[in-house]
Amino acid sequence: MDSAPSTDRTDVGYLPDAARTLMKLVVTGPFGVGKTTLIRTLSEIPTLHTEEAMTQSSTLLDDTAGLPDKTTTTVAIDFGRLTVPDDLVLYMFGTPGQDRFLPLWEDIARGALGALILVDTRRLADSFAVMDMVEEQGLPYAVAVNRFPDAPAHSDEVLRTHLDLAAGTPLVQCDARERRGSIDALIALAEHVLTRLPQAGEPQAEDPRT
Repeated sequence: MDSAPSTDRTDVGYLPDAARTLMKLVVTGPFGVGKTTLIRTLSEIPTLHTEEAMTQSSTLLDDTAGLPDKTTTTVAIDFGRLTVPDDLVLYMFGTPGQDRFLPLWEDIARGALGALILVDTRRLADSFAVMDMVEEQGLPYAVAVNRFPDAPAHSDEVLRTHLDLAAGTPLVQCDARERRGSIDALIALAEHVLTRLPQAGEPQAEDPRT
């Protein structure tokens, strides 16, 4: 699949009436990992964000160690859209990263076909709880390592070992501020999801969330 977007995002509004494949994807990860940034980078339409300034009360709940520039946090949802060749439309739903938003996370994930989990090599252990949630929801997922400027660099093999990833789970290293690498991460997830969808005539797998 070609990773270039099919349209200039400055010209995109409503989708044309042509037949398309629509895919709902969740962009998730721990607090401060760059979910909002990635959706802003990728979306071909004006994005929806529910960011609020962090208050003194929230800093008592959210660990900002290693995040000196973190001043806002998502409190509900981020939303964006990306169209790629072959008429595939990816709807991106970003989730809050804190445990207290778990009920909201479950609502956002309902109906999603897969999840892109962002991780930060400075705080790899923070990703385990999110990965557990995604697996409990029965969602196929890919992992995107967001390369922060001051974060330690590791090879894919080392990261797979530390994150205990299955052999078939896609892993992409990118900078959430840069469009090309972020597109590669999202398309790696989309391709992974498409390979797991039942083909015509095959029985549908039972949804583990029901």
